[in-house]
Amino acid sequence: MNYQYNSSVPDRCNSPTLHDRPDQGTIQWMRQRGDMRIAFLEDDQAQAEMIKSWLSSAEHSCRHFTKASLFLKEIRRESYDLLILDWELPESSGIEVLRRVREQSDWRVPVLFITNRDSEDDVVKALAEGADDYMTKPASRNITLARINALARRSQLETVGEQTLEFGDYKFLTTKKTLTQCGKPIELTEKEYQLAVMLFCNIGRLLSRNHMLEAIWGVGPELATRTVDTHISRLRRKLALLPEHGWRLKAVYQHGYRLERVDDLNSD
Repeated sequence: MNYQYNSSVPDRCNSPTLHDRPDQGTIQWMRQRGDMRIAFLEDDQAQAEMIKSWLSSAEHSCRHFTKASLFLKEIRRESYDLLILDWELPESSGIEVLRRVREQSDWRVPVLFITNRDSEDDVVKALAEGADDYMTKPASRNITLARINALARRSQLETVGEQTLEFGDYKFLTTKKTLTQCGKPIELTEKEYQLAVMLFCNIGRLLSRNHMLEAIWGVGPELATRTVDTHISRLRRKLALLPEHGWRLKAVYQHGYRLERVDDLNSD
């Protein structure tokens, strides 16, 4: 199945459609180095250690926070694939944190509640405020991981059978790991190709340097951030990601990078 949209940016290749959804092979590649990057807010240390061990066994990368203030500070400067929240917290509530997340962060990032509160009203309130799923304690390992995998599929908009990703002039052949622009091949290294896929699959979303380091290089911030900056510079040049071509690869100071459509900016 193809999902289409219209863009006001002139398509110099006259491509009839643009496909927003990554194919299954792309999603598998995006997760092969540690699966999802998760931020976890839970003040009960024993509960946190147990759930962290489950996530680690499933090759998820998890950062745990016991205080809402530190959690909110983190997500303002870092990007994550999933947020897990407890409801009852010492200095705030999970619902208040959720509201601030949805006000300040990207609505595409899924949020999972894992909490002791089990009334129907609580579930409805959390979902109405923007949670994507809700689980009550005591949590089961298998069900927790199954719910996380389901959220991952939904957030990445997984489809079966698609072999290409098309964004205007750019066409990714994911099975062959090649990229063309107006039908002309662009020579990229493996890391450049992987980084290009990650950026195009997150158009309009701010991606932190650490997020890109973990996803592409499989390492944390101990690797110099110039590694990311150097590869971004090469992609900007090789792919001609310039406003006159309908794109902007924007650096956000002390955060990371965001690939933007110029027509989206002009429509604000």
